[in-house]
Amino acid sequence: MDQKHAITALAALAQDTRLELFRLLVTCGPEGLPAGVIAERVGVQPSSLSFHLAQLTHAGLITQRRLSRQLIYSAEYGAMNELLAYLTENCCGRGDACVSSCNPADILATGETDEAPARARVR
Repeated sequence: MDQKHAITALAALAQDTRLELFRLLVTCGPEGLPAGVIAERVGVQPSSLSFHLAQLTHAGLITQRRLSRQLIYSAEYGAMNELLAYLTENCCGRGDACVSSCNPADILATGETDEAPARARVR
């Protein structure tokens, strides 16, 4: 992934509804969900939903396919993984010390951290 595509993907995700839509589709697997079901689960009006789904499709983060009269949307896992790889490609200079720092699964498995918890944002 190059910088231009990363910026497009991050811009698409930098909005509450689109981030929620993408996270929902990631949990559904490759089979995806029909647009109507997505609208119900996220609580978005169909006209607004179409706009947000188009933005994620344009960014390459989701795909659309037709099944009879329904449009089915699913996460594009390859693009998601490319974005994550782009964001972490220079992590810690790619030294040996980076392995445990850049592997969230290892850190979450131990449940230990030397960092102070982040404070909640006040709205």
